[in-house]
Amino acid sequence: MSRKASKNPADYIVPLNINGLEGRMMRVPSPKTKQAGDREILFIYGHHSSLERWWGLTQVLNRYGAVTVPDLPGFGGMDSFYKIGKKPTIDNLADYLAAFIKLRYQRKRVMIVAMSFGFVVTTRMLQRYPELTKKVTLLVSMVGFAHKDDFTFSKPRYYGYLTASKVVSMKLPSLFFRYVVLHPFILRNFYGRTHNAKHKFAQATDAEDLERLKDVEVRLWHDNDVRTWAYTSVQFLTFDNCKVRVDLPVWHVAVKADHFFDNHLVEQHLRVVFNGFNSAEIALGTHAPSVMADEKDAAPFIPPRLRRAVTRLPK
Repeated sequence: MSRKASKNPADYIVPLNINGLEGRMMRVPSPKTKQAGDREILFIYGHHSSLERWWGLTQVLNRYGAVTVPDLPGFGGMDSFYKIGKKPTIDNLADYLAAFIKLRYQRKRVMIVAMSFGFVVTTRMLQRYPELTKKVTLLVSMVGFAHKDDFTFSKPRYYGYLTASKVVSMKLPSLFFRYVVLHPFILRNFYGRTHNAKHKFAQATDAEDLERLKDVEVRLWHDNDVRTWAYTSVQFLTFDNCKVRVDLPVWHVAVKADHFFDNHLVEQHLRVVFNGFNSAEIALGTHAPSVMADEKDAAPFIPPRLRRAVTRLPK
């Protein structure tokens, strides 16, 4: 099925079963245009995600090849690592991603685009499995980061987030958080007042748009496993990916007004990790596309300099 045949993301979603964990995968075939050819693109989403959330960006990437988007354990409705007696560490997520790539791209090379926390996992995967660097035609960090110091949080906010995440990552508190704090009534009426959510809800253009945004946020919070969300928050608030070099250059897309990261520090750290660094900064006021972003809204996240680099890749 070509992309032109359907604008419904559900038409491209199939079951995914790997290492005893069940989830979903989106697979959008190449449109077979001169620009796309048979190029393969793997998109790794970040925190607080689902396949549907990234449909707009997936459509943009599909202009340049076939796009595959797998669920990560504990995200998008996929089983969490807790089901098989493991914790959702960055290492375990990296091992899962390596297994997926080995199965999916046995005889193929692939362009990897990784969003925010997804880039953290991708970097760790390439550090743990350096042989996989040979499969990568282009590595793209989309507002990715490499070190806990990249965050711009004040110390009180940082330690507040860290403490809260540690508490919610425990079993009993996570149940309370899931069934009380994340009750749809609470989310719809109070979530938009929190510090980070203000940036999301400010994107609503009218009352109807705001209600749609609230609906999407309720679904996202309930599609993501609470303990996984909290445990991975602890992980990225305390991690350092700068200890092992990766024999690949990286293309980094930064948001000029990113409210999470210091772009200068991010660049310094990425230069430590990778053997080459290219960047493009986009003049947007949010860390990521809106949770309701369509193809037009998501298009700026593939800026002109990156588009030119992609089109020079083998098809």
